[in-house]
Amino acid sequence: MEGLGYVGVILLVVAIFLAIVGSVLSRRTKALKEQLKVGGVPAPELDVQRPRPHLMAFHVRGDEAQVTFDVPLPPGEPDSVLVDLLLDEAVEVVHVKRHTLPITDVTKVVVFAGRGGEPRRIGELSLSEPGTLPPIPAGSKLRFSSFGFDPLVQQFQEEPTSPPELAPKPSDDTLGPIGEELRVPRALNIGLRAQGIDPATMTAAEMVRGILLLFGYSIFAGTDAGTYTASKEGTTTFVREDVYRLGDYPELEEKTIGSFMVGFVNAKTDRGLLVSAKYAPFSIYAQEQREPRVRFVTRERLQKFIDAFSLD
Repeated sequence: MEGLGYVGVILLVVAIFLAIVGSVLSRRTKALKEQLKVGGVPAPELDVQRPRPHLMAFHVRGDEAQVTFDVPLPPGEPDSVLVDLLLDEAVEVVHVKRHTLPITDVTKVVVFAGRGGEPRRIGELSLSEPGTLPPIPAGSKLRFSSFGFDPLVQQFQEEPTSPPELAPKPSDDTLGPIGEELRVPRALNIGLRAQGIDPATMTAAEMVRGILLLFGYSIFAGTDAGTYTASKEGTTTFVREDVYRLGDYPELEEKTIGSFMVGFVNAKTDRGLLVSAKYAPFSIYAQEQREPRVRFVTRERLQKFIDAFSLD
């Protein structure tokens, strides 16, 4: 150390500090990409500030700029609002891609979407002149925060709901997909699909994360797997996801509840939210009474959670 001198020691300390920070950020980014997987496939670009569909392919064929999104479509004809959303996204994609592929002869932007099998052609936008794109739409129609209310805040302001043991439990200890039980309003259905989340097969964790993004929350990876911080307008919420897998016991385990409470305290956030497709034991009601800054969104409460965010 003596040979380095004072300035050399300072530079060495700074270099070590930057290396540690870089390593931590890299791990957090990797963890966040894993959390934002849909169907086991990570998004190609990390953009947690804005919910958007996963781009599968872009091609210029003849006079068409063809944009394909990995978006699960409902049976029958896709909702016209979903088509409009994807057309807006497609125009933005072509704006970016025009620097690498010539579009001088392009007269229309065409959207394909679907998951599994052959994507379907669902909409197109004719250009006023060949190669001349309309401006990128201002803002994003996939952000509902402009409506001026935040139902999540209201849920923490309300008194905890009735004890969860009053909800019926399955007799065979097997839980089906939550999408088979929940009524998802049209606007949320469209918003979830546009993010690549299929309401028919989604997990409770995917649903809640998708809704938070739609309502203007930014998501930052937590230090542990299955955790993240949702932030909006200076308020932070620690979120723990408890994923139900076939064969699991259908009730939330006490050790999971304890781990969530410890994580909430260590995260030092304003609120805490545990999300699970499992049913909850009576103890979570007592936890909410003792600590009003936490809520448990379990199977018997998922419909109320969705209804609070309904725009229909």
